[in-house]
Amino acid sequence: MKKTLSRSDTSEKPTDAAEREQKLLADSAEPRGGRVVVDEPTANSQIWRNDCWWSGMGRLKYNVALVGANVLFGANFSVYVSLVGSGVSFGQIFMLQVAVAAIFFIPFALFSSRSYRITIEDFGVIFIVALLVIYGWMYMLLWGASQTSPIDASMIATIGPVFTLFVAHIVRPQPISWIKTIGAIAAIAGALVLVTDKNHHLLGTTAEAFGNVLVLLAVVAIAANTVLINRQLRIYGELTVMGWYYIIGFVMTLPFFGRSLLELDFAAMSSRVVGELLYVTLFGTVLPMWLLYTGAAHLTAVHTALYRYIQPVVATALSVLRGQNKIDRANIIGAVLIFTGVVLVVAGNIIRSRFKQRASTQRYRSAEPPGGSQREP
Repeated sequence: MKKTLSRSDTSEKPTDAAEREQKLLADSAEPRGGRVVVDEPTANSQIWRNDCWWSGMGRLKYNVALVGANVLFGANFSVYVSLVGSGVSFGQIFMLQVAVAAIFFIPFALFSSRSYRITIEDFGVIFIVALLVIYGWMYMLLWGASQTSPIDASMIATIGPVFTLFVAHIVRPQPISWIKTIGAIAAIAGALVLVTDKNHHLLGTTAEAFGNVLVLLAVVAIAANTVLINRQLRIYGELTVMGWYYIIGFVMTLPFFGRSLLELDFAAMSSRVVGELLYVTLFGTVLPMWLLYTGAAHLTAVHTALYRYIQPVVATALSVLRGQNKIDRANIIGAVLIFTGVVLVVAGNIIRSRFKQRASTQRYRSAEPPGGSQREP
């Protein structure tokens, strides 16, 4: 009698890399009631598992986390401009951000058992991504935002998904649909409108144009981080990986910017400046970073991309209310192009995902014999 293969018989044998990843996931899982459970999609921290009103919100809490992160990040742009205008250098703000974030996140790395299971290969990736986060994103974004307007900076920051597409294609080459191509061109054109409108020469001497270029480079850095670190976040958890970001970041920034902290005279500062420094370090760095990584780990890239549009709304509202900036023609044209471009890129991702899901379902149905699969006794 001819043997009928079951679904498990037709599946591909996992590779050694996949087996190692599954073992690391199992090792990093928390035991519950005598059995090991790995949270999906990541082996995450205990913070989200507590029996409280927050854990009872289900997946809604991850949407709330992304909304909160983008509201706080959006307010940062106005606060950066205000602080620099009050005499605080962006280097001092940067070092203060790294130091406070280190105090908060480093214990999660030092006292986590998962830290001692990190392979040399994974640590190398974490080291590279830490430099991208600390210097490529935080430093460049702060430097650029201090040179340009909150509206321009926040709009350019929303192009992240477009550069994520490019970096992902470089790391794992795959066909790019015409929808994504048009979207990427539109978004980049929007960024160029914001840059060149301030100065007809892209790398000219206008501070605002230079600031927009720096923000654009920061967006490229965080896009590369998103692609490179995904596997390590899934295995070791967000808080553990972020702890190592700031261990590495603190060591790499202290020799260059540590002295600038000693020059801060808090006693001579007004209550507004002290409040804004407190906001930038705690509510503009520590809290939104945690909310962003936690929400992004449990939701799709579509959610992460679309929620980014909260940032320019918040930044524009604050900058106009505080008299820091006015909405001009370039802001409107750039916003329309960037919004259209990112929506097209996100739509392309949705179409591709659904096409792959449909093709996978069809392959499974064609492999299954009439009458359903039969397992060998």
